[in-house]
Amino acid sequence: MRIALAQILSGTDPAANLELVDRHTRQAAEAGASLVLFPEATMCRFGVPLAPVAEPLDGRWADGLRAIAEQSGLTVVAGMFRPADGDADHRVTNTLLAVGRGVDTHYDKIHLYDAFGFSESKTVAPGREPVVITVDGDAGPVTVGLTLCYDIRFPELYIALADLGAELITAHASWGSGPGKLDQWNLLARARAIDTSSIVAAVGQAYPGDEIAAAGPTGVGGSLVASALGEVLASAGADPQLLIHDVDLEAARKARTTVAVMSNRSDFTHPGKAQSLR
Repeated sequence: MRIALAQILSGTDPAANLELVDRHTRQAAEAGASLVLFPEATMCRFGVPLAPVAEPLDGRWADGLRAIAEQSGLTVVAGMFRPADGDADHRVTNTLLAVGRGVDTHYDKIHLYDAFGFSESKTVAPGREPVVITVDGDAGPVTVGLTLCYDIRFPELYIALADLGAELITAHASWGSGPGKLDQWNLLARARAIDTSSIVAAVGQAYPGDEIAAAGPTGVGGSLVASALGEVLASAGADPQLLIHDVDLEAARKARTTVAVMSNRSDFTHPGKAQSLR
């Protein structure tokens, strides 16, 4: 199955960002992709108030994404913000919207970025449920798991997605810059692939320059595809780029059988839950 990772530079105008999505989706369709992935915060970059730009799942921006997917014939996954349902603090959700080719669903970010001096939970309400979608590949349907940015530091979510049948897991990020951060992004994507014997397609925002990067986690580039054995199969630099890759699902399935980490997992007792033997 051919996939496309659209490493873009989102701005603060959702309409202009939707035009970016349209342009890159058309290019992905021309390249023969079935699935095109856009970063976290595609709708609007971080570093500005999110509540004023948040829209519901049946709003103008989401419907625009649906129209792009329908016109291209691809499944499109992109990051947006929507008002959090019933949230007393009037926060938003950090959401992936997946649409096209019979898919219309969303994933709300579970693990919020309360780290490295940031407190995403002040303005963003967490999701609760792992989400998988089904994408039609060349040799039949493929189960794809969805994750967002800081999620990549939590292997248990990736294991849960693999348990739900995911053979390809996507990570959509607006990664924070700083010493060692790009290396961590690369390492974490490869590690989550090894943890689950799944292919990991990790797409991030391009690097926006030092001035915007100082305002928050606005991207470092480095989008990549990691094999089920943790090999880097394709990667991007810091600048905007459309990365095209043919996913080898049979190789991933072979790895899941031969390495067998999923089938050999033990339901051990966690130390914090263990009863005292005294």
